[in-house]
Amino acid sequence: MLKKLFMAATVAATLVLGACKDQTPTPSANQASATPVSIAAIQAEAKGFSVGVPMSARTVYVFFDPQCPHCTVLWESAKPLKNQIRFLWIPVGIINASSTAQGATILAMPDPETAMDAHEASMTAKTGGISASRDIDPSKAAVAQNTQLMTRFGFASIPTIVTTNVQTGALITHEGSMPTAALASFLGLTVRP
Repeated sequence: MLKKLFMAATVAATLVLGACKDQTPTPSANQASATPVSIAAIQAEAKGFSVGVPMSARTVYVFFDPQCPHCTVLWESAKPLKNQIRFLWIPVGIINASSTAQGATILAMPDPETAMDAHEASMTAKTGGISASRDIDPSKAAVAQNTQLMTRFGFASIPTIVTTNVQTGALITHEGSMPTAALASFLGLTVRP
């Protein structure tokens, strides 16, 4: 019995650690049987917070876990681009219990962008992120729904970006973080000084 518990814990730990990536993973069996990714489904079901140009013709949807260090990198990489496009940051709870509580706290704040900046600064300083607020149960439910949506799509890692190609309008996705120049290229934007 103890051996089975140890093996189950090892598998769970591997899945959690494997979920946080700084680059695109190879396709998995989950992705083959997943629901097709749909911006309409994200718009209907996901709850996140906007950063950038509110009336942008394009939106970049980012599934992130507040405890993910690669998500911290992507948050910083996206900052120089936020004056050109709208980002919708969608918190999920994959890594640990703090993920859901911190994501819910950020969503519940009157200024989520400022809360996210404070959280990511704390993550960069390796102090664990912001403290969870009280009375965030509705936001916890939203984070749980975001997590279910991401899982239903079959994404294998965080952060995950979903948007449309600037020239063709086709749906494009990227799993993992990337530096500003690569993110700008992926999104069809330019890095401005």
